[in-house]
Amino acid sequence: MTENRIPLAGVIGHPIAHSRSPVLHGYWLKTYGLPGHYVPMDVAPADLETVLRSLPKAGFVGANVTVPHKEAAMRLADHVSDRASVIGAANTLMFRADGSIHADNTDGYGFMQNLRAGAPDWVPQDGPAVVFGAGGAARAVLQALAEAGVPEILLTNRTRSRADHLKEEFGQRITVVDWVQAGNVIENAELVVNTTSLGMQGQPELRVPLDGLQPGTVVTDLVYTPLKTHLLEQAEAAGCTVVDGLGMLLHQAVPGFERWFGLRPEVTEETRAAVLA
Repeated sequence: MTENRIPLAGVIGHPIAHSRSPVLHGYWLKTYGLPGHYVPMDVAPADLETVLRSLPKAGFVGANVTVPHKEAAMRLADHVSDRASVIGAANTLMFRADGSIHADNTDGYGFMQNLRAGAPDWVPQDGPAVVFGAGGAARAVLQALAEAGVPEILLTNRTRSRADHLKEEFGQRITVVDWVQAGNVIENAELVVNTTSLGMQGQPELRVPLDGLQPGTVVTDLVYTPLKTHLLEQAEAAGCTVVDGLGMLLHQAVPGFERWFGLRPEVTEETRAAVLA
């Protein structure tokens, strides 16, 4: 790539109009006075490979990928990071000068940074975590929790077979709990995580009995529209430490921005305010 080319990056999804990533990266580019642009790209699954192969030629240095492309993007990459391999999906792509695609996954990193910022007193080794959901986001969360040293992860999903499949992949630390029993296991948890879309605007509510929540338990929801979900409202009322999902979106974007634009951005209250606006 020639030196005077303005670096381009973006986010690829289908649909993509809802994404807050362009606002976030645009805010950082402006705040730090960096040359570059970050654009949303709505790409149908059938066109993904063609688009990815052509982006480096158009001056793109990388891209984020979101639903439904995370697994496919990893398969199409020429080089895949260890953590993307473990998670089985990519959310951050780097395009090399020779046009090759390097895939990484920063979702687990973003999840953990958000958790540590919002609940600094949480100690992973202190006790079990309960995780709702067994999709792509859950895979990143499981990997991050296991790496952090959480002794036991109680995994529950509406379709049990998907949770069983993740246990096979992630091993002995995971115990699968039937969805109808989900409310019964949260009372002994140090951490409760919702990785499903339940509770998001336009989606059904998360219908898990929450009366077992204990004061001091850390509860986090990956959903950030609304910012305070029913789960977080109930947890707050029970005296829990609550961590909303917006911070994960902000923190997972940091490594990609640094690689593409050459500066490591900070996640501040001003960053949050800009993305929420």
